[in-house]
Amino acid sequence: MIPKKTVIIVEDNQGLRQQLLQILNSAPDIQCAGAYVSGEAALPEILQKKPDVVLMDIKLPGMSGIQCVAEIKKAMPGIQILMVTVYEDSERIFRALKAGANGYLIKSSPPEQLLESIRDVYKGGAPMSSHIARKVVQHFHLLGPSVQESENLSPREQEVLDLLALGFIYKEIGSKLNISSETVRTYVKNICQKMHVRSRLEAVAKHRVGA
Repeated sequence: MIPKKTVIIVEDNQGLRQQLLQILNSAPDIQCAGAYVSGEAALPEILQKKPDVVLMDIKLPGMSGIQCVAEIKKAMPGIQILMVTVYEDSERIFRALKAGANGYLIKSSPPEQLLESIRDVYKGGAPMSSHIARKVVQHFHLLGPSVQESENLSPREQEVLDLLALGFIYKEIGSKLNISSETVRTYVKNICQKMHVRSRLEAVAKHRVGA
């Protein structure tokens, strides 16, 4: 039997929290490990339970969702966090991504898209609502390409980045390059540092602008 992906919800709106619970419970391969109304309540539980994926709202009472993401990532860099929010403005999107979020969905997204996004981020993907992804790419269009940053990448790092841009996940990249998923993760970390970005999603967007 394939183990279920464990998910924790952080959402202060009771109606939306229940809706997310129902969606998760409808999937045979996903299990909700807890649902919390604030970052303060969720943080110790997340660190103890170590879920595969966290669904995080941005506007929470007390600690914001973005602050909570930063705290989680500080303690558990490998945890996958999906922002699920009503906010679509560029400032909040980039603050969330820079804090360490791995994907960004709008709450009006269809239930099946949410479930597929959980599966995608679990496998190493970076799911985003299509118009949010467009905002990310537009942001880097405005910045313009940085030749110097791409020149700093080693040939193997460039290969990894090219495969990420084609939509391959870590496991698939590792298989193609005959290296482990953890080694791929290390390359991605180095790529992000050299390109001065905080996530693989930003690195791919910047790479596409410069291509």
